[in-house]
Amino acid sequence: MSATLSQDVKNIKKLVLHNPVILKLEEPELPESDRLVQYHIKCEEEDKFVLIYALLKLRLIQGKSLIFVKSVDRCYRMKLYLEQFGIKSCVLNSELPATCRCHAVSQFNMGIYDIIIASDELTADQPSSDPARKKRKMDKEYGVSRGIDFQFVSNVINFDFPETVDAYIHRVGRTARGNADGTALSFVSTKEIDLLKKVEDYFADGSGERKTHFKPYLFKMEELEGFKYRAKDAFHAITKIAVREARLKEIKSELLNAKNLKPYFEDNPRDLQILRHDKTLHTVKLHSHLKDVPDYIVPPTLKGAAANANAKKKNPKNKKKEGKGSIKQRKNKKDPLKSFQFAGLTELEGRKKH
Repeated sequence: MSATLSQDVKNIKKLVLHNPVILKLEEPELPESDRLVQYHIKCEEEDKFVLIYALLKLRLIQGKSLIFVKSVDRCYRMKLYLEQFGIKSCVLNSELPATCRCHAVSQFNMGIYDIIIASDELTADQPSSDPARKKRKMDKEYGVSRGIDFQFVSNVINFDFPETVDAYIHRVGRTARGNADGTALSFVSTKEIDLLKKVEDYFADGSGERKTHFKPYLFKMEELEGFKYRAKDAFHAITKIAVREARLKEIKSELLNAKNLKPYFEDNPRDLQILRHDKTLHTVKLHSHLKDVPDYIVPPTLKGAAANANAKKKNPKNKKKEGKGSIKQRKNKKDPLKSFQFAGLTELEGRKKH
């Protein structure tokens, strides 16, 4: 059984099977509009980074999310960008071994981390019959948006709008699966307006199941002026060298884990669960002040969201319980009569002891 019939599967069919039957199930390409809400917002390249920072940092986007960009380089640029604000994420890199990718997805499905950054870019070992597509290294049949079992995805964010209608369907189809609800949010720049129009026209042409409605994401970008300065500093700190080093660093790390530690993980499966894919790469200098959101940059309409975000960070459940001894010691330190020390008296007591 195969959800898609690539040329390799068709070749195997000819070699192994005798008079095979192909069953094509007619299903809606996307979930119904009562379960999947599709938004789009028009913003340019720089504003995209400002917006994703604000949405994630103020927790306006909640639940497990997939962020799609157009290349692997952009994946790591996005990861390094979010790292500077204390937002952890995992890159699903098609260059990594399949075991690493499967492990990252399984941890995402278990809720160990909430954000995966992915692209539809091909790697060198993935063939394409169309020379034009091979040159671009983009193909809907091989992108990570197809064939991977993401579970309980609440949001799909098209940071870079997909180049084809099929790519849009396969990306957005990762959410609102089964009986769950989901949201798709697409950032659309001036250069991507035509791509958005193609998707809108495709769904508008049909009748019944193919009808869908794109809703504008009502967000005033001018209210994020305070976020722009921080976003600009963080963005310009990510150089091409930093991206390349991050890419190489993660590949080396994952290859080492996959090859040298395979026998160890077979004997110690619990340690494999501890292995994280969202660790900080440390190829860009991090500034601690960027991790906090000061009140003065938050627009009045979003003050409530900022308060909720800070409340979750300062959750008292995360604090360690103090024992009676430590509480008593802390009280004694605050009491000036008990904490006062006189050097002469201390010296006198020392002589008496001797």
